[in-house]
Amino acid sequence: MFESLTDKLELTFKRLRGQGKISEKNIDDALREVRLALLEADVHVKVVKNFIESIKAKSLGQEVLQSLTPEQQFIKIVRDELIGLLGGEYQDLDLKTAPPVVIMLVGLQGSGKTTTLAKLARHLKKDRKRSPFLVSADIYRPAAIEQLKILGRELDLPVYDSNPDASPVAICQQALDEANKRFCDVLLIDTAGRLHIDEELMQELASIKDALRPHQILFVADAMTGQDAVNQALGFDGKLGLSGIILTKLDGDARGGAALSIREMVGKPILFSGVGEKLDALEPFYPDRLASRILGMGDVLSLIDKVQQNIEQKEAAQIQKAFQKQQFTLEEFKLQLQQIKRMGSVGSLLEMIPGGKKIASQVDTEQAEKEIKRVEAIINSMTLGERRNPAILNGGRRRRIAQGSGTTVTDVNRLMKQFMEMKKMMQRVSKLGVRSMLSRMPNPFH
Repeated sequence: MFESLTDKLELTFKRLRGQGKISEKNIDDALREVRLALLEADVHVKVVKNFIESIKAKSLGQEVLQSLTPEQQFIKIVRDELIGLLGGEYQDLDLKTAPPVVIMLVGLQGSGKTTTLAKLARHLKKDRKRSPFLVSADIYRPAAIEQLKILGRELDLPVYDSNPDASPVAICQQALDEANKRFCDVLLIDTAGRLHIDEELMQELASIKDALRPHQILFVADAMTGQDAVNQALGFDGKLGLSGIILTKLDGDARGGAALSIREMVGKPILFSGVGEKLDALEPFYPDRLASRILGMGDVLSLIDKVQQNIEQKEAAQIQKAFQKQQFTLEEFKLQLQQIKRMGSVGSLLEMIPGGKKIASQVDTEQAEKEIKRVEAIINSMTLGERRNPAILNGGRRRRIAQGSGTTVTDVNRLMKQFMEMKKMMQRVSKLGVRSMLSRMPNPFH
């Protein structure tokens, strides 16, 4: 998402380079391009108008700082405005009320409510140290009730056994009683959706709200639907009074208009974003981080968070110990690959690094993903003894490994060559020390 917008903004910024001062003429030219880029990204017209006017007011008359070029000065202004557009300061999900905290998820059919509810439950359990209890109030789709039970088992969390013959209000009230008995401190309600907003749906949701008085009513918006998501959110907010928004499918190939419009138009904070199909693919929403990514600056803080969440300390210690003792084997190499896979796709990781989007566009990330799987398959086809002592891999063993992994002997040979080169490099670093290695490197500026 945002690729087209990012490319257009970067092109606009380049045109400001080499100019000694930000003037009304070059600002107007730049803002014309920014306006077009935002409209093409399906950002609401009203939002675009206010955004452009605010940037222009702050840009004109500013002298270029001694350490900044006009391009950098303008980027800073645009970034600050983008952060404001997306909500300003990061806002956490408020759970400050007597338990169980009732959280109700609403939205249209197909927006991803049920999966998002499970992702939110995982986040509350793992990151907020809460004990969620899940309930489906969607009596119109028995499959939704069953889906939530399956997701609950996967997360090892309790799910209320909803009876499709009961009313949604009765189901939620019984689930609240059950949550109290189980000493669960959060009740997550998955409500029914429709293909479009109708009075019957709203009346049902309003009845649940009146009966359970939820502390949070979160609207689940499909980021792929653009401005439609904004109109839907306005409809739900008018009837129920939303407290926050969760954007799903933010990793998709939509233009990003919903993300850039919904906070400004609805006036409610975006609390989380869904960035994949797996249950760990729900991230707290940081306006400043997303603004940086839109402007092609990367998102190092989110990358650090991802590393900390996905790298097992025990595995990391094993790799470090092997490195220090110069006993790095294919066992540790496999652990490294598994850690990389847990963090997400190669493309998504590259985009978090400043300038990484350009690298990602030059690298066949799909091929890179396949290569990681191929390498892992080859290592998995080895015996424990072969992984720990690759020197014993003769021609017969390599043929067996290739056959077992669905690859070729050439693939096995290539992996072994790469591994031996990596091992030699690690041994040199270990022997000389990092500081000494750096001192021997050529100075790129001379």
